[in-house]
Parts: sequence; structure tokens; C-alpha cells
Amino acid sequence: MADVLTYGLGPEWVPGPDGVPFRRAARVILVDESGRVLLVRGHDAGEVTRSWWFTVGGGLDATEDVRVGAAREVLEETGLVVGPGDLEGPVLTRSAVFDFARVTCRQDEEFFLARVSSAAAIVDAGWTDLERDVLDEVRWWPLAELEAAVAAGTTVYPRPLPDLLRALLTHGWDGTTPHLDESSL
Repeated sequence: MADVLTYGLGPEWVPGPDGVPFRRAARVILVDESGRVLLVRGHDAGEVTRSWWFTVGGGLDATEDVRVGAAREVLEETGLVVGPGDLEGPVLTRSAVFDFARVTCRQDEEFFLARVSSAAAIVDAGWTDLERDVLDEVRWWPLAELEAAVAAGTTVYPRPLPDLLRALLTHGWDGTTPHLDESSL
């Protein structure tokens, strides 16, 4: 565990059986009354020129319920109040291996959908020191704009987010939970 903390990843990251830092995470696709999605843009602490957009969320405590953790993450990262019962899904699960801060990491995520008001102020009062260092922007994205940005080369995680969002906005959640494997670098 000391090696994981040395890299500044935080206590929720624990060495997996292969020694690669691992954590469980909860993510929330926040959609407003206009069908826009709230995304965060961050950059790599070890390679500051590399950036991407992603959904609100983060690591779970060892015994934390995923819905409780998802609601906690929304509050910490945006100041928006979303209860565990307000979350639809999980609408997607994802396994990912990625490099961050020059460390290869493995993360298993559950994604939920929540509908919120964009009129509520977005605040970063609950951000950790690492988040304050690497999170650059929080923005509401209209779906068409997000699709165009991704088509032009903007990196978004999970990669099929525009398609998933279009399906959720058009048809609602159908009760299934597809799995996305993004575990190869």
C-alpha cells in the first residue's frame, strides 16, 4: 500500500494480485433537463499534455455500497445532491487499465444515470488535492456537440459515452447492464 500512496493515488487504491494498483469506482452520467451531460476535463499528473473528458465519480471505500458511493462522489465533485435512490442502473460496467501519474492502474466501474437541474451551482468544495491539481474544467455538453467533439478526436471516457447517452435520452434505461472492457492499454 505504501507504494500506491507514494504515487499520490489515494488510499482507495490497493495493490491487486498482480501488483497493479486497483480500485472499485462509481460513476454517474448526470443529465440536465435539456438533455446535456455534465463532464469533467482532466489531465494526467505525469504527462500534463494528455487530457480527456469523463463522467463524475471516483473510488469507493473498501466496504462502501456502490450507490452510496456514487451519490457521495456527485456531492463531493459537483455539490449536487443526488440520493442513492435517484440513480438509474447500473447502465454500464467498465473494466479499465490505464496509465496515470506514470503508474499503470486497474479500475472496475459501475455507471449510473441521474437527472439533475443545471440551474444548481456546480462547486468543487469536496475535491481532493490531487483533483484540484488535475481537474481543469467542468462543463455541460449538448449531445450533438459531444458527438462532434468525439468525431473530431476529443477523448472521452468511457469511449462509447455519446452512443450510450443517445440511447438513454431516446429510450431511457432498458434495465440491461452492458460491460465494456477497456483493459488493454
